[in-house]
Amino acid sequence: MAGKHPSYDKLNWSAETIKKKKDYDKEYSASDERKNYRVELNRENRKRNTYGNGDGKDVSHTKDGELVLENAKSNRARNGHNHKSTKK
Repeated sequence: MAGKHPSYDKLNWSAETIKKKKDYDKEYSASDERKNYRVELNRENRKRNTYGNGDGKDVSHTKDGELVLENAKSNRARNGHNHKSTKK
């Protein structure tokens, strides 16, 4: 997470808390598991000729592990309430 997110004020987070979160996010994103996850999705995006072409499509995982092409907005919004997955 780069910069100052509006939710930090809403959650009344201190500067120390924000720093801890950014440090955690940086470490999490750098893990081999997350790197491989991004590589898999980017590879599939390129294979389907939708990587970087501005069509608004993303490749996402389904519950059974398949990769499907869908609207980027829908895919990224599917974090679920309380971070519970709502995968297709």
